[in-house]
Amino acid sequence: MSSYQTRTDFQLISPVPRLSHIIIEEVTPSVDGGRYPAKRIAGEPCVVEADIFRDGHQVLRAAVKWRRKRDEVFDEAPMAPFDNDRWRGEFIPTDNTRYVFTIEAWTDLFASWLADFTKKVNAARPVASDILEGIALVEKMFSSAKGADRESLERLLARLRKTSDGPTALASISEAEISAVTERVGERFGLTRFEPNLELVVDREKARYGTWYEMFVRSQGREPGKPGTFHDAERRLPELRDLGFDVVYLAPIHPIGHTNRKSPGNSLNGGSNSPGSPWAIGSEAGGHTAIDPSIGTLGDFDRFNAAANRLGMEVALDFAIQCSPDHPWVREHPNWFHHRPDGSIKYAENPPKEYEDIYPIDFDTPDQRGLFEAMLGVLRFWRDHGVKIFRVDNPHTKPVQFWNWLINEVQATNPEVIFLAEAFTRPKLMKALAKAGFTQSYTYFTWRNTKSELTEYMTELTQTPMKEYFRPNFFTNTPDILSPVLQTGGRAAFKMRLVLASTLSPSYGIYSGYELCEHQAVPGTEEYLNSEKYELKVRDWNQPGNIKEFIGRVNSIRRENRALQQFLNLQFLTTDNDQILFFSKATPDNKNVILVAVNLDPLNAHYCTAFVPPEVVGVAPGRSYRVTDLLTGAKYVWSDRNYVRLDPAVEPAHILRVEQRL
Repeated sequence: MSSYQTRTDFQLISPVPRLSHIIIEEVTPSVDGGRYPAKRIAGEPCVVEADIFRDGHQVLRAAVKWRRKRDEVFDEAPMAPFDNDRWRGEFIPTDNTRYVFTIEAWTDLFASWLADFTKKVNAARPVASDILEGIALVEKMFSSAKGADRESLERLLARLRKTSDGPTALASISEAEISAVTERVGERFGLTRFEPNLELVVDREKARYGTWYEMFVRSQGREPGKPGTFHDAERRLPELRDLGFDVVYLAPIHPIGHTNRKSPGNSLNGGSNSPGSPWAIGSEAGGHTAIDPSIGTLGDFDRFNAAANRLGMEVALDFAIQCSPDHPWVREHPNWFHHRPDGSIKYAENPPKEYEDIYPIDFDTPDQRGLFEAMLGVLRFWRDHGVKIFRVDNPHTKPVQFWNWLINEVQATNPEVIFLAEAFTRPKLMKALAKAGFTQSYTYFTWRNTKSELTEYMTELTQTPMKEYFRPNFFTNTPDILSPVLQTGGRAAFKMRLVLASTLSPSYGIYSGYELCEHQAVPGTEEYLNSEKYELKVRDWNQPGNIKEFIGRVNSIRRENRALQQFLNLQFLTTDNDQILFFSKATPDNKNVILVAVNLDPLNAHYCTAFVPPEVVGVAPGRSYRVTDLLTGAKYVWSDRNYVRLDPAVEPAHILRVEQRL
């Protein structure tokens, strides 16, 4: 056989594929290609984008399809191209639950025919045969159409059958009514669906916007040396409500162990007279589902929680998976803990720190099922007592896969439950925890102080793939962290960091004592001197120098301005001074526009020129507008270039609302 002859005796290596002309890729929102769900808020639009294209020049249509995960039938909304084969559509997930969504695309045969037909008519080409092709397509649609659509197609067929003139036929087809009908009832030829379905965790609004106050119940009393109780803590709730807080986060409220009980300064063997660390959970009084007798009873907690709810606040509990040596689990489930060769149980360490009063859980125990079910039982117990928010202690020291299982189990029956990860750890592990299901996360905000540090970090959170799954909660301080700027910057530093936390992030929190500007640290560390973790505190909440009025004003500003309740609307603006951070936040309709300028130097006054592009505030180039400083009530006329001077001895920031375009 000549090498030029065609061979017919070959065998196929693989089956002939079913041709699909359409490609759908780069779908957003998507986390790791759909391995993990993205996050959204109930009642707000979820914008879906994708690259959608095909070979040739036929006309494509596409739709985003979505349903609640437990449902079977999809709803759909149209998508439209907007840039270089990039398509966009949106839907509104209305419920606090899990959703799935996907994209379907198809070739619109009639629109493709019409595009070619129009070109031929405009070029004065013969089109009699083309009209017959169009009639055939309309007849196929007519056979399946109903009601008014069927009547419209019947009238169109009558007109097309009477003419062979291109312009006449084109005029009949080009009516807006006909275009809508053919798109609605036309065949979805070559229908292609993106697979697999993508998942969406749809949370309630508190998952994004909340104002947290952290307290130790035992430090809410009035008598030195005597633990405060839930009754004492309840008396403080109206004040916290008036200051604008809507989440009261309690350090652990469980019985505290006796063995190796810590005393002031984290010293060892404080004995029975020492209050111990609340994170050394468990004694003869019970474990993770019990209340420390010194602060009250389970009934007292229920009363405290109900009082908070009546005031419009929620109670968040600390969920710390660790035990004191006296926890009932140590006796009942000794295989849940790591034993040394000599048989003793290894206590927790984070060199140079040692936690002799705490036994960590061994997640590699042979009884993983029993351990996991116990953890789930703890969360369900507290959910039954009205708790919908858990701040999780050190989740980065436990397996990520465990958290994925636990959070999914809880939210399968209680999707309203919010989990905050206290994970000050490596970036990739923090991200993995958020992907695994944590609703919110602590962040590196505490250690971001300069203009470049804040801009870089906020840009990462709002403009990279992290925006789809990582929700920040900016705490100004914690019982473990008193940052250097708060130690040395005085009252102005506390006000400055509060403005940053509360306006950059819609969720932020303070640890009690912040309002009193408590700033004494163990030298050379970020640890509080006389830390509340190891001793009782009695505070005068109205002592001179407090910033309670300032906190209340800032929280009121947040509550009254919807732009500050969003996160991804952050836009940094330019100043000519690196000590002044300047940014804007606005609602999608631009009806609420906020401009924030913050002096990052708490010890010195600074000034700058602040540049505002006109589109940021919704004015024509060269036009001016009025702004009101919501912190002071002062009013200014601004334009694209504005003089700003901030003296921390007066106020460290402007929070300006655009009031009137001139």
